[in-house]
Amino acid sequence: MRIDIDVSMDYRIAANDPVLLTLEAAQTDGQSVVASTLDIENASLKRISGEGIPAERIWASVPGERLRLRYRATVDLTHPVADLRALPATPFHALPGDFVTYLRPSRFCQSDLFETFVTEEFGHLEGGAKVAAITDWVASEISYVPASSTSATTASDTFVSRTGVCRDFAHLVCTLVRAAKIPARYTSGYGPNVRPQDFHAVAQVWLGDAWHLVDATGMSSADELAMIGAGRDAGDVAFMETEHWADVISQTVNVSRR
Repeated sequence: MRIDIDVSMDYRIAANDPVLLTLEAAQTDGQSVVASTLDIENASLKRISGEGIPAERIWASVPGERLRLRYRATVDLTHPVADLRALPATPFHALPGDFVTYLRPSRFCQSDLFETFVTEEFGHLEGGAKVAAITDWVASEISYVPASSTSATTASDTFVSRTGVCRDFAHLVCTLVRAAKIPARYTSGYGPNVRPQDFHAVAQVWLGDAWHLVDATGMSSADELAMIGAGRDAGDVAFMETEHWADVISQTVNVSRR
């Protein structure tokens, strides 16, 4: 599948405050960036490595108090869609060293608090069948409600409130899967079926010696999501970070199929 991405952002920021951006589609396995342009008004840019997957982040130094940018890209997607239920989990001792961190609790994914719940609810299942059951549980138990959470909302908050947006769905899936002793990471991306159109968040789980996309919102699948970055939770792959304050004036994300 080929998709087109068009992002426009206009923010008021503290004077001369450098901005860290994580918004470009990654050039990585399963996706090829055919064309890409990033225009930031009056900015000097410095590229650094990204989180989790081969990707880049960008420091943008802008004179004054306005950040105006437009990012456009065309991406070919070839991620395979696997039947998770047929995939085995990898024994702890056989995990690649870099992936052990995705078993541990993090700021927004307090997996250590859910081990008893996961054992009671899903302990009769193994591997991919357990992940599929967790994803189905989150999809059925959590209601997608725009503006129902904040940047401080954790998986524990979502478990209690039973409402959230894509960020919260991804955090809760990661939390429960990690509590089941299966690596899971938070992944940001772009998808044409995301409603309302915005940056999107999903989980990826390590099964059968590969990462597999899991989206409990039902708004994307592996073959139609362009990944931006991956990390322990949203704190690792925020699309925009500043040292001081930032106020949005306007922001649009449009993703479409060719």
